[in-house]
Amino acid sequence: MKKILVSGWLATLFFACESKSAGEIGQYTTIEYQEVYDMGTVAKGEIIRVEIKLKNTGTYPLLIADVKPACSCTVPSYERNPIQPGQEAVIIAEVDTDKTGKGLMSKPINITANTQPSGTKIIIKAKVID
Repeated sequence: MKKILVSGWLATLFFACESKSAGEIGQYTTIEYQEVYDMGTVAKGEIIRVEIKLKNTGTYPLLIADVKPACSCTVPSYERNPIQPGQEAVIIAEVDTDKTGKGLMSKPINITANTQPSGTKIIIKAKVID
């Protein structure tokens, strides 16, 4: 009886983890991306909207686990579904320059995904004037 229960549990676990479309632990992929987005000169109070594109150049689905800005002046949004090989993901980042200082601004965004290394840093730069 015990063997039947263990076998049933293992079979259920095996079939539940069979999905390849969502990706599996240990399946690392590669991405292509632009490291720095220079938005030029902007007026204080302007909202800077940046479309950060990540292209999955690997053979496994890209799974974005987290997108963290360095401060509350930057708000990211992104699709949480797996990005298949050859496809692109777009992360929208909005920077509220009312919350930044004047002068040169450099705001990092850290992306955690199933890449090696798992962290990718994108920089949004601008010169904020009155």
